[in-house]
Amino acid sequence: MAAVARRQQRSEGLRAAVRIRPGVARTTVGGRHSDALVVCVTARPAGGAAAQAVLRMVAEAFGVPRRDVTLVTGATSRDKVIEVAGRSKQLARRLAELLGT
Repeated sequence: MAAVARRQQRSEGLRAAVRIRPGVARTTVGGRHSDALVVCVTARPAGGAAAQAVLRMVAEAFGVPRRDVTLVTGATSRDKVIEVAGRSKQLARRLAELLGT
C-alpha cells in the first residue's frame, strides 16, 4: 500500500530538470539550458551548499514551502532533477513561465 500512496503523491506534483550555476554574483531562477531550468546561486558547490540553495530558490520561485521540493538525482552534479509537490497544472504553468516559453 505504501507504494500506491507514493505514486499518488507523485501524480500531484512536477519533476523538472535543473541546470545550476554556482558561485555567481546574483541568485536567479529562470531561463533555459537545453530542456533544463537554469538556477544561478551565489553559494559555492563545496559541501552541498549550492544544492541546498537551489532547493530553497526553486521553492521560492514556485511559491511552495522548501519541504515540498526534493532532489531526485544529481546531488554532486550541475545537472539535477528535482520534484516539486503541489498542483501539477499550476506548477507546469509556472515552469513554463520560468523557462520563458
